[in-house]
Amino acid sequence: MVPAASPLENIAGFAALLRDHGMKVGIAEQQAFVRSALALPVERSARVDAAWRAIACHDVRDWRRWPELFQRYWHPQRVQGSVRVSGRTRPARDMRQLVQTLHDSLGDSVPRFEPGARALDTALDIPGLAEPEDAGPPRAMGGASRTEALLDRSLSEWLPQDLSQLETLAERIARRLRWRLTRRWRDHPQGARLDLRRTLRASLKTGGVPLAPVWRRPRREQPRLFILVDVSRSMETHAQLFLRIARAFVGAAGARVFVFHTRLAEVTPLLRRDSAAVQEKVNAVTAGFGGGTRIATSLADFHRVHARAQLGRAARVWLLSDGFDADPAEQLAQELAAVRGHGARITWWHPGVNPPHSAAVQQALPLIDRVVRLNSLRDLASAADLLH
Repeated sequence: MVPAASPLENIAGFAALLRDHGMKVGIAEQQAFVRSALALPVERSARVDAAWRAIACHDVRDWRRWPELFQRYWHPQRVQGSVRVSGRTRPARDMRQLVQTLHDSLGDSVPRFEPGARALDTALDIPGLAEPEDAGPPRAMGGASRTEALLDRSLSEWLPQDLSQLETLAERIARRLRWRLTRRWRDHPQGARLDLRRTLRASLKTGGVPLAPVWRRPRREQPRLFILVDVSRSMETHAQLFLRIARAFVGAAGARVFVFHTRLAEVTPLLRRDSAAVQEKVNAVTAGFGGGTRIATSLADFHRVHARAQLGRAARVWLLSDGFDADPAEQLAQELAAVRGHGARITWWHPGVNPPHSAAVQQALPLIDRVVRLNSLRDLASAADLLH
């Protein structure tokens, strides 16, 4: 039997769950949780849900996610379709008992919140929730930190509470990809180019007098973005984080996302869902992945089956991989040439300090528009101006 956790440990665990799903909940918010619970009478402990929701939710997306996350942590027996990931039995968490224990154990030891200059000072002195003095690098508190959250931190140390920064950056890059000018023209009443042939044809109705000139302007179209994420064994420390990045572009640019190791699978429908359980669904689809890598074979399946009708001059294909390929070295160049033959532009993102040096990638370099390092969000931000 697992020993019951203390109320402060339960609150810290709940905050960790919220952070894992992109919410900005740090030490200050946890201490506000404790204060709000102490401010409520024990018989009104059910009201703590609404109080904590007001503290933790910073936007509409957080507000909509809250009920599912709250039920999952505090009332898991009520959640339908949950996945059991461990054989350990977790003790039940009772909100009324938690509030009662907080009153009994902390009670008068916590200064009451007072508005004014000392509000922030008194919000950071609850025993058991303060950060240690020498805990290493500065940590985020409620989404704010003494360091830039994701810019210089390696993706292997990426924290989900910084998801909003990623989404903002994805929107910025998506704006650069949207509505590119093409060589085709379309009718527009305020166009700058006169379609002489159609104007003369229309003038036949009015005895040759061009009373209804036909104007045209260049057509703009949105590039189609395809993201292929390598989830093989050599990429296991980066694959989940790359999938989070890909998910941001699903929302910002309507990207289609595929994962591959020795075979290819599309995960776009899963990444479109704004659900707290989306990572479990992705894991289920990619079950069995983490083995070898067949990049060329996966690329062939991609352009011949999945994206055959959508690849064109406006398409952008992003490969997120370290470049290690078990297929014959020359096959990767052949498949990339086929993708380029449709008019698509190819960007290769790699997590290493140096560009991929495998024989397959070296032969395929002339077919790749750019090779970009992606180990932190600063790398992604730096590449934003190069992507078009």
